[in-house]
Amino acid sequence: MAEPRPTTELDPRYSEPDAVPTDWSEARALLAAAELYWLSTVRPDGRPHVTPLLCVWLDGALFFCTGPEERKAGNLAANPNCVLTTGANALREGLDLVVEGAALPVTDDCRLRRVAAAYEEKYGGEWRFEVRDGAFHHDAGTALVFEVAPSTAFGFRKGAYSQTRWRF
Repeated sequence: MAEPRPTTELDPRYSEPDAVPTDWSEARALLAAAELYWLSTVRPDGRPHVTPLLCVWLDGALFFCTGPEERKAGNLAANPNCVLTTGANALREGLDLVVEGAALPVTDDCRLRRVAAAYEEKYGGEWRFEVRDGAFHHDAGTALVFEVAPSTAFGFRKGAYSQTRWRF
């Protein structure tokens, strides 16, 4: 399945004069390789909620899982719009990435098996899931799976500062 190619824009207001936009292929590779991500959702009362989690990149989207009783699952049930971020906490090096999109439930067992295989390949055997009844199952219980296909993404390069926006 071919992944969508976004339009790419450099924001000169936040970029050095000789900066060039970051290519989406570099951002996509970093999204796939990152070990930890931060998910931002909105509580029903409008307050923000942020939590770290694991994700896998597959078929042009990020996938994550959460227990059905967790705060993020409740937030996403009321409002699927979210932001996933990853990067480095260094000021003068690296590329921070921000992905905006809707977190949509994944319940098809065939797709879930592919996502489960990607989790195990990336994070190892302790992240092995059994797939049944439209969810992941493991020793800790049931986990719902969500897919976030980027609608907009941002890259914040540090050192040689630049800000790139990708629109899908």
